[in-house]
This record gives sequence, structure tokens and C-alpha cells, in this order.
Amino acid sequence: MTDALGSIDKPDAEDEAREKKARKGGKRGKKGPLGRLALFYRQIVAELRKVVWPTRKQLSTYTTVVIVFVVIMIGLVTVIDYGFQEAIKFVFG
Repeated sequence: MTDALGSIDKPDAEDEAREKKARKGGKRGKKGPLGRLALFYRQIVAELRKVVWPTRKQLSTYTTVVIVFVVIMIGLVTVIDYGFQEAIKFVFG
């Protein structure tokens, strides 16, 4: 059975050879440690420029939601813990 790219059962040997050759070297293979470190730093700065930073209003809203959620979860765990404590006292003591 074949598709538009060739045989499904037998991959082309040329494609595999091209992939292996393309992986060698590149930008990282030709630079020393300081060049790689500089490249890494430039990539970090480029990624940080892509970030959509929240506005002050969004940030305060998100912070409030997180704090309220954490307080609710603390209350829930406290109630469950108190219930288990009372159950253990009833059973064992």
C-alpha cells in the first residue's frame, strides 16, 4: 500500500540520511562556550518579548482569585481534618 509520499511499509533511505546530515553541526556546533551562552541569552530575551504581560488590573484580579481560592481550600482541609480527628477520638478514645 502506498500514499502520496511513498511506501508506508518501507521508509526512503534518502530521507533518513538527509535527517541525520541536517542534525550535525548547526549554529551550536561552530561556536565556543561563550558563543553558545550568548546565543542562549539572546533566545531568552526573544522569548520574553513574545510574552503577553497582564495589566495591573488583571494582575490584581488574578491575585485576588488565587488568594480567595487558597483560603477556601485551607478552610476545607481544616474542616475535614477536624472531622477525622473527632472520628478517631470516637473510635479509639
